[in-house]
Amino acid sequence: MNTNPALAAVPSRPASPQRRWAGWALLCLLAAACFAPASAHTVLNLERSTREVELAPFTAYYHDTGGRLDLDGARRALAEKRYRPLPNGNGSFGFQRGAYWFHIAAVNRNAEVPRWLLVQQFALSDRLDVYTRARNGASTHQVGGDSQLFASRAIRYRHPNFWIDLPADEPVDIFVRVRSDSSMQVPLTLYTPSAFTELARDAQFGIGLYYGILVALFFYNLVLWLSLRDSSYFWYLFHICAFGLVLLTLNGLGFEYLWPRSPWLADHSVPLSICLAQIGMQQFARNFLSLHRRWRLGDYVGLGMIGFFVLLGIAATQLPYRIATPIASAAVFVSIAWIAVEGIVVMRRGYKPARLFLLAWSAFLLGTGMFAAIAFDLLPKMFITEYGVQIGSALEMLLLSVALGYRYASLRNENERIVREAKEQLEHKVEQRTTELRSTLALLEDAHARLRETSQRDGLTGLHNRSHFREAFEALLHRSRRQHRPLVLMMIDLDHFKQINDHHGHLVGDECLRWAAGLIAQILIPHHALLARFGGEEFVAVLPDHDLDAGARVAEALRLRLSSQPCPSRSHDIPVTASIGVHEIAPDADMGVEAALQFADQALYLAKAEGRDCVRVWGATVQA
Repeated sequence: MNTNPALAAVPSRPASPQRRWAGWALLCLLAAACFAPASAHTVLNLERSTREVELAPFTAYYHDTGGRLDLDGARRALAEKRYRPLPNGNGSFGFQRGAYWFHIAAVNRNAEVPRWLLVQQFALSDRLDVYTRARNGASTHQVGGDSQLFASRAIRYRHPNFWIDLPADEPVDIFVRVRSDSSMQVPLTLYTPSAFTELARDAQFGIGLYYGILVALFFYNLVLWLSLRDSSYFWYLFHICAFGLVLLTLNGLGFEYLWPRSPWLADHSVPLSICLAQIGMQQFARNFLSLHRRWRLGDYVGLGMIGFFVLLGIAATQLPYRIATPIASAAVFVSIAWIAVEGIVVMRRGYKPARLFLLAWSAFLLGTGMFAAIAFDLLPKMFITEYGVQIGSALEMLLLSVALGYRYASLRNENERIVREAKEQLEHKVEQRTTELRSTLALLEDAHARLRETSQRDGLTGLHNRSHFREAFEALLHRSRRQHRPLVLMMIDLDHFKQINDHHGHLVGDECLRWAAGLIAQILIPHHALLARFGGEEFVAVLPDHDLDAGARVAEALRLRLSSQPCPSRSHDIPVTASIGVHEIAPDADMGVEAALQFADQALYLAKAEGRDCVRVWGATVQA
């Protein structure tokens, strides 16, 4: 603006206090008169107590739809009163074409702070041109935004910023031209250097706290993923990293720390990071809610959205920012709403971890929805809407971490239940099979015992056979020596048995053998005798703990019983007699089975030689 000639009429010579005050009042009136015709908004007076001031109440704007106006054209528009106050004091206009011009008329009343810092509290504007024009005609021009290198900023800070020189008590016009393919958000604030230092300190602390939570959650769940190999933890880590990248981009920290020399990446990182975040969110929701098992249609829709964001991310590297970013931002509404629908459906189907998932997602939905609504000028920009996405995402990630733990506990309990039921079924089957096996083994042992017994028995008489007798007799000999008790060995031969076979037939002879064997067993078993058929019509018996006299008495009783009781046959009774040889085996005698049998056989031979049907002994005296 041109210098106002009326200001030259202010007296320069010393004046009285009254006249001095009058001069100051006149100066203020003239300044107001100077600016009033050209501006329809309030002049900003920076008092001594002012440390920071939001410029929205003092800002007028003009929309240059063609984006071709220069500073002179903007000043003419101001003079023609085409500037309007910000609607409801809000500097957000959504996605718009062309350029926006903003004008602030300021008077600095604080001579101690001639230099102020102008900060645009939005990191994604492509280009900002800041012009200042003082009353004396001095003007400046500064350029900022993420289309420029980060090093071109007045100070290293995530938001575009510019040093503004405001001489004391001099009106200064500030023109800000903003052109951007991003959302048109121009919240301007003026700070003293000390106030900005405090702001930056507090902001960095809050941001550091937020990213500290994200980093802690990242490493905590990374350890769990490496330990458990559960894919849900991997996609949760992907979600944390992708959404952290979104916030780094939106907050301007990505341009400050990650790609300060790449305006192209600063411009395209917004749609790219949004696509990555939505891919991570959709895949995590699919995996966490097990949609492929619980809701197949929802799983297909989720896969379709993942495919859409993959294609949009690829296209965003080539599409203009003004096309890719609005599409990505609008798709966020659909994506997060669909995830909420998935959670509700799965929860209603009885999946308990979906409750925590929905609670976490509600906080994130609210914060993200408010942030996206600012981009489309659906909500005013204030603390809760601007930082709602950080607050909501922090709560969401904390709750999702808890939900993952709850889900893992549920899966572990379910697996334990399955394992327990399988173990019980297996134990029941093992017990059943063991019972069957024991029964089979018992039957097998019984059959084996019967087979063994059968192999040890004579098939005709049922008495033990000769081979079993030798084994058992050997054991009795060892016991006799160990216990120092005598044994009596008895050889029994049925007299003239060949004549019975010749006269009555072999069948009758077999009956007589069975009858004689039963009678012999009946007499000798009470004496704990070991009895066996030795061959043909010959039997052998061992009487434990019997000496020669006792054995001879038992043998005589047996002989008398056989001779007095004929064998009953089919037609008539058949008399049967026996010759018996008895031999005593002393405990100290070193005698084997064969030698003992030989001595008993000699005693039997004596009985046969002396007329049969008698008992003869072969005692110790004969042995000697």
